[in-house]
Amino acid sequence: MSMDTAAPARLAKTLRRRAVDAARADQLSGHPVLRRVYAARGVDAADELELGLAGLLPYSLLSGMDAAVDLLERALRDRQRMLIVGDFDADGATSTALACLVLRGLGAQVDYLVPNRFEYGYGLTPEIVEVAAGMHPDLLITVDNGISSLAGVAAAKALGMRVLVTDHHLPGAELPEADAIVNPNQPGCAFPSKALAGVGVMFYVLLALRARLRERGWFAENGLPEPNLAEYLDLVALGTVADVVPLDRNNRILVAQGLARIRAGRCRPGISALLSVGKRERARVGATDLGFTLGPRLNAAGRLDDMSAGIECLLCAHPDRALTMAAELDALNAERKDIESGMQAEAFAALDRVLPGLAGELPAGLALFERDWHQGVVGILAARVKDRYHRPTICFTEVGEGELKGSARSVPGVHIRDALDWVAARRPGLLTKFGGHAMAAGLSLREADLPAFRTAFAEAVLAQLDGRELVAEIWSDGELQAEELGIELAEILRAAGPWGQHFPEPTFDGQFLVRGQRVLADKHLKLQLAHPDTGLLLDAIAFNAAPEWLKGLPERVQLVYKLDVNEWRGERKLQLLVDYLAF
Repeated sequence: MSMDTAAPARLAKTLRRRAVDAARADQLSGHPVLRRVYAARGVDAADELELGLAGLLPYSLLSGMDAAVDLLERALRDRQRMLIVGDFDADGATSTALACLVLRGLGAQVDYLVPNRFEYGYGLTPEIVEVAAGMHPDLLITVDNGISSLAGVAAAKALGMRVLVTDHHLPGAELPEADAIVNPNQPGCAFPSKALAGVGVMFYVLLALRARLRERGWFAENGLPEPNLAEYLDLVALGTVADVVPLDRNNRILVAQGLARIRAGRCRPGISALLSVGKRERARVGATDLGFTLGPRLNAAGRLDDMSAGIECLLCAHPDRALTMAAELDALNAERKDIESGMQAEAFAALDRVLPGLAGELPAGLALFERDWHQGVVGILAARVKDRYHRPTICFTEVGEGELKGSARSVPGVHIRDALDWVAARRPGLLTKFGGHAMAAGLSLREADLPAFRTAFAEAVLAQLDGRELVAEIWSDGELQAEELGIELAEILRAAGPWGQHFPEPTFDGQFLVRGQRVLADKHLKLQLAHPDTGLLLDAIAFNAAPEWLKGLPERVQLVYKLDVNEWRGERKLQLLVDYLAF
């Protein structure tokens, strides 16, 4: 079913209902809707839903782990200086905080350094190694970066540092010559979960280190308590969800355990403070809150200022001070939203102007450029454009001396890093730097090469599609009966998480009658709906609604929605969260 909207510049989405194997669903227990949802996500048996720590994959399966632990143990025993070099996003911040907290608890001399994206760019560059050298580390440890830092690792080694790379990004054709590399995606690594976030990789390294130190009697020898690493799973959960990695079973265990500790009040003061400024109730926090409330506030530091502000919030042990830090991050996030809003308006207006001349057919890949776009916000802008036009999108800004930096976001079916690799292989020298994931990447090129890159990028996307069309789809778990539309099912589904990438939150579709509609804050659409068969009245809200929805809806609409419980002045009511609307 094609669900067209009124605005020609916004691509219509095609509704798809997830297929359900009835026999698979019958093997599961619980509410019938939940059984259907689990079966549609490939769950075959109840034990796949067991999310206890005993179900985690063993660290011994990660290549390079023994060498990594050797480096860390030697540094601990010889009282060597360690320096963590992190990334400037939420995954990098949580990875950095996790490493610092645990290693310091083991008696290590540890400091951290996060490249300012505006001065040094991403990863372990030779320039950031020069800064690191001033801190005199014996062992340099990358978290959430390093796998593509060939020159940076070489520079560190030349200065006499040993280097441990912990990363999860996809490697290039050549690996850096580090003393040890732990990355589930490096060639030959047998670790079954390739979806670990950077913070997950560091958590596994620390698990292995603790086991080695326990075996060697380190804790008794030094009068130190053996750390309970489960106490740090709040950080692992936050970084994993915020980095939008696939929630396979291993990641779901890490996230579920972290969420349980947050709900129980056993989390870092900084995480409690971020929940507070985000107006989220700690006892009911879910993965969505980590991704859409905490993640953006933490990321705002790296986008507009310096990620050290976010890391210090996570490291802070004092609740009052952490709350002050979280409020500063909240203010940065508000500023980021304002900047993003203006950039969105420019990008959408430019595309809406050219679309009629293209007869409605956009290129297979979009590469947009404005000289004064904010370097820290172009990634979010690329995501917004991608969502609206369903095209792999790269947004560029000028960073000086004729160089452009871009941030890329992709759609299902197009591996964005592979597309950039395709361009680099066929047009050597066109890209000065690139790296990333299937769905997100970063790159640099010369401004003079942008026209050639636009052509090559579109060709790379078409080569991957191999004749397939880019169809904007929205997926549903089917229609709910009127008697199922209640708080009880909403609570069951919320508790059944964590939901996230590749294990999506349950979404449903259906037709409703519009009984009331009003616009909130010029961008959100509040609805009162009636079930067409029973007349059951329901509240619904579409956050950041499409402009055409705000102009007024007809009496009957088709919705794709999630179930939510809205609490207001002590009253709890079912609310539908609208993902898509057609009429």
